[in-house]
Amino acid sequence: MLRCFFILFFSFSLSACADRTVTEVVPAAVSVGTPETIFVSTSRAREANGYYGFRRGESLKFLDTTVSIPPTHTPGTLKFSYANPNPQKEFVMANVTELEGPQGLREHLRGQDDVTIFVHGYNSTQTETIFRAAQLTHDIGLPGSTLVYSWPSRATGYGYAYDLDSMLFARDGLEQTIRELKSMGVKRVILVAHSMGGALTMEMMRQTELQEPGWAKENIEGVVLISPDLDLDLFRSQMRRIKNPPDPFVVMVSQKDKILNISARLRGTAEGERLGNISSIKSLEEFPINVIDTTAFSGDAESSHFVAATSPALLAILSSVRRVSNTFGPDKRPGIDVLVPPSQRNPDGATEIVLTETGQAQVAP
Repeated sequence: MLRCFFILFFSFSLSACADRTVTEVVPAAVSVGTPETIFVSTSRAREANGYYGFRRGESLKFLDTTVSIPPTHTPGTLKFSYANPNPQKEFVMANVTELEGPQGLREHLRGQDDVTIFVHGYNSTQTETIFRAAQLTHDIGLPGSTLVYSWPSRATGYGYAYDLDSMLFARDGLEQTIRELKSMGVKRVILVAHSMGGALTMEMMRQTELQEPGWAKENIEGVVLISPDLDLDLFRSQMRRIKNPPDPFVVMVSQKDKILNISARLRGTAEGERLGNISSIKSLEEFPINVIDTTAFSGDAESSHFVAATSPALLAILSSVRRVSNTFGPDKRPGIDVLVPPSQRNPDGATEIVLTETGQAQVAP
């Protein structure tokens, strides 16, 4: 067990020597790369130097940012520097503007029907999350606008316990963010959450269901949990409370997720299993969800814990599906839902979809 802790600590501490909260803003970078607008709703506190670190804020702040994606970028990669960034080869922050509360965000999103909210996981700074959201938006071609919900992660390898508390602290802020978007007239809100962000998303939906049964289904068009760092028993408990979850509801898993294996063992789960690396959907059969097995793409992914964002082959498939499906067309379904036609899914419970290296999506027997 102690060995697992040191592996986890080391794997997330390689950049400890750099101040990861400080990132240079280079406005001229947009003349070199491809600009991508990423909005931010954050429950982090604003520090004296103007950056948003790990402290928890008393109210939400909203930002408008522009990321320059380098001309040399290839799908699945995310290269950046904390100082002296090179816009020819790296993602660069070209603009950060703090908005005047929800009204400021409203002015930027006026007339926008679709917003994808990206919820980051453990050990993440705000800038790193913005870069990742820009990469996903660019590589997949997400429709509408992308907004990052940035919750106060400690952003250190030893900050796991702090991040667990912050994840729970951040539930109200994520709920408020969705309520603000809906009040602005946004028709379709999609939640895409990674790792511990999946636990945050589930906790947020659970608490809204306790207050207003049916709220999640009514206000969220779809949910995608990528490599969720979430206990299976806890997930089942949350799903039973939500009862009628957003549709589609997608869980992307990989049986070769090394980080989740360590996370499970640190929690005393001998099988080394979390929701994001399950080998069978047997325990989830009662829930109307789609479990997409991406294990086949772990080989070309830079991160076994984020295959959906770092596998060029998988990104190419998701991008193709997005373009062909006209994601928010007449049927109002996100493109990822059409990997398998409704006629092939289990109408009464979970459907396991296995993605093969050839790009085929097969329903597991």
